[in-house]
Amino acid sequence: MRRAKISIIGAGNVGATTAHWCAAAELGDIVLLDIPLTEGMPAGKALDLFQAAPIMGFDARITGTTDWSHTSGSDVVVVTAGIARKPGMSRDDLLSTNAKIVGDVATRIRETSPDAVVVVVSNPLDAMVQRTFQVTGFPPQRVIGQAGILDTARYRAFLAMELGVSVEDISAMLLGGHGDTMVPIPSCTSVGGIPVTQLVPADRLESIVSRTRSGGAEIVGLLKTGSAYYAPAAATAQMVEAVVRDKKRLVPCAAYCDREYGVGGYFVGVPVILGSAGVERIIELSLLPDEKGALDKSVAAVRDLVAAMNRLTA
Repeated sequence: MRRAKISIIGAGNVGATTAHWCAAAELGDIVLLDIPLTEGMPAGKALDLFQAAPIMGFDARITGTTDWSHTSGSDVVVVTAGIARKPGMSRDDLLSTNAKIVGDVATRIRETSPDAVVVVVSNPLDAMVQRTFQVTGFPPQRVIGQAGILDTARYRAFLAMELGVSVEDISAMLLGGHGDTMVPIPSCTSVGGIPVTQLVPADRLESIVSRTRSGGAEIVGLLKTGSAYYAPAAATAQMVEAVVRDKKRLVPCAAYCDREYGVGGYFVGVPVILGSAGVERIIELSLLPDEKGALDKSVAAVRDLVAAMNRLTA
């Protein structure tokens, strides 16, 4: 049986760790690509990872390259390319720079892997997945943003810490944009089937939600010189697995919504069925009034972000 071909664009911490998770799970053969300025870096990381295979017992061909032709015919392309915000850099500077980088990447994907499902990880996520969709011209179900799985994982981890229970027993859902306006859905959060509102006082739950919203910033503050990559890469690998193995996972992803939730043509975090075709179905939840209001606010923030990007890239 033919192995899936998974190309990861950007061989930094998130990209390389995504390659690690995907290889260890034997999801397919992996191409790790970075820009020519990095010379042998992607090849070195790929070779190092492949040399772990005899020890860990996984079979996957892993190629590190700066040549886009090596990605041709990919089943899944993961986009982690982009820069992190630096001291003195404005929000618009970051948005403009990464929109150009991601736009260039999307052009190459369109040329080399026209049938691929694209998973976007680059930040600002909600704008970068919209940019990828604009440039590739792919059907919207084949362009997906990774954020909801990561945000939900952080939420679940913090709830497990609060309650002293296994993370495996916590089921949760978050909607909306990635970042400060993400929307937790307490009505869809449970611990071993018990509604979380019966186990965690309202003030503590709000504190956990607040920590989840700033989960990435908390890690940046602790690391000082970098940002999170283990959990973002694990979340990305879960999405890749759902696609290449046609798992039909019900997970939160940044998906293109038009009539759904009244979004009107933007990518926002919603529950989806994720399989070999990409987003196979969007699940519309019946939200409580305060949940719907928070989601509307989050969608408005996404619209503003995309409008700013469109102005900067016009």
